[in-house]
Amino acid sequence: MTPPAGAPVQVLTVGHSNHSPEAFLALLTRHGVTALADVRSAPYSRFNPQFNRKALSASLSVAGIAYVWLGRELGGRPDDPACYRDGAVRYDLLAQTAAYRQGIGRVLRGASAHRLALMCAEKDPLHCHRTLLVSRSLEEEGLEVAHILADGALEPHESVMDRLLAAHREDLFAEPKSRAERIEEAARTPPRRRKRG
Repeated sequence: MTPPAGAPVQVLTVGHSNHSPEAFLALLTRHGVTALADVRSAPYSRFNPQFNRKALSASLSVAGIAYVWLGRELGGRPDDPACYRDGAVRYDLLAQTAAYRQGIGRVLRGASAHRLALMCAEKDPLHCHRTLLVSRSLEEEGLEVAHILADGALEPHESVMDRLLAAHREDLFAEPKSRAERIEEAARTPPRRRKRG
């Protein structure tokens, strides 16, 4: 799946949700993924042990898919206390850290050599930092981003941002803002999860 000359490199994202190992591998292979970057801060799942770092790496290896953990750099729950305000992580602060910028650099290098997917736990990309933070950074770097949904469909990043804006209540009396400003504001207060998956 090589993009046409001059086309932006595409990076995919995927949530492991509660997929079986076979179903998850089918999602990746359907889209030609050759490397998976795990962007969970803690690469473990109490409820879905098939996605613990060691088990996941092994199952991917059998399928010929490379695995790298980038949770230290790109995870949504950083160790750096400067990234938090009132106990909640602030993505704008996280995006300014040296570790985060290094992680973005690693993704850019990886995307130039692999059909790369970023993985976190959330089923819906709208409820995950892989979309609200990392994907936005990658688009700023000139990459195209699409999200692998649980049914195997690809949702363009712009479509997920449209869903974000539709779920975000704007102040009707505020000064008009650009789409980029509205997305920045909405990403700071993402919609509530309906159901964890």
